[in-house]
Amino acid sequence: MEAFDLSVVWAIIVAFAIIMYVLMDGFILGMGVLFPFAPDEEARDTMMNTGAPIWDGNETWLVLAGTSLLGAFPLVYSILLPALYIGVFLMLAGLIFRGISFEFRFKAKSKRSRRRWNVAFAGGSMLVAFAQGAVVGAYIQGFKTQDKVFTGGAFDWLTPFSVMTGLGMMAGFALLGATWTILKTEGHVQEWAYGMASKLLWIVIGVFALVSLWTPFIDQSVAERWFGNIRVIWILPALAMASAAALFFSLKRGRGKLPFFATMSMFIFTYLGLLVSRWPYVVPPDYTLWDAASAPNSQMFLLVGTAIVIPVILGYTGWAYWVFRGKVRPGEGYH
Repeated sequence: MEAFDLSVVWAIIVAFAIIMYVLMDGFILGMGVLFPFAPDEEARDTMMNTGAPIWDGNETWLVLAGTSLLGAFPLVYSILLPALYIGVFLMLAGLIFRGISFEFRFKAKSKRSRRRWNVAFAGGSMLVAFAQGAVVGAYIQGFKTQDKVFTGGAFDWLTPFSVMTGLGMMAGFALLGATWTILKTEGHVQEWAYGMASKLLWIVIGVFALVSLWTPFIDQSVAERWFGNIRVIWILPALAMASAAALFFSLKRGRGKLPFFATMSMFIFTYLGLLVSRWPYVVPPDYTLWDAASAPNSQMFLLVGTAIVIPVILGYTGWAYWVFRGKVRPGEGYH
């Protein structure tokens, strides 16, 4: 197998791991974003119990994406980490607060202590969602480099555009969390989630429109790709909007499962649109995936192990979701 083909295979693996993490962990981050707006403490308990058995397994996809990048595309690490160090640090700090909140909130003895863990869960989730969205915005903008070295400043990633994408990611995850809550709960918690999802849908559509209008002005190559292949590339945003329409009507009709899967498809088509817009650059605007690739022998060695690991991850993830399928009612749950 040639190096060219191996690099493409690894790009697909990394892209797959990232979108799996976004989908699997996104709804739990979204529940954290929604936590302060929940109708009562019982609703918060129920929401956390829908994610408690599975959240730590979802993190595996983030680990897989990170290690795959390091092994297959080391140049990405050497440029993006200095460029995004603060944003990545904030994301990891938020993940720590979010993770420990699952355990310590249920062990809290007093209402005051539980409120503190509510704040930790919500604050950590919001921080992670914003940081991930800001990183996406920074990636769209590109990075200042010279001779394969990052030459920009520590806060180059924080711009009006990346702030907007960060807030947009928070809204998108919140929508995913609301539709997950619809899927997994019933009664007044589910009714509240229907109302939140209906509001968040319009916010997400607004952010989607802003990003679509703003991005061509950031990079001329993206504008040329969008408008030079208008009959092909615009299929993806059209499918994303069709998913949004399916979500809108499913919420109106009180469907239980379709809102969550329609939201997931919105994420998938938007993500694919981002990849197509930047392909084949992994460190825009200068370095392609072949520029960033490690030696072919290294990629092949890692591919053997990864080909074994991915089915295992898919297997135990599917098993966990199957075991904990069905509605979560007040007073029931993992804890």
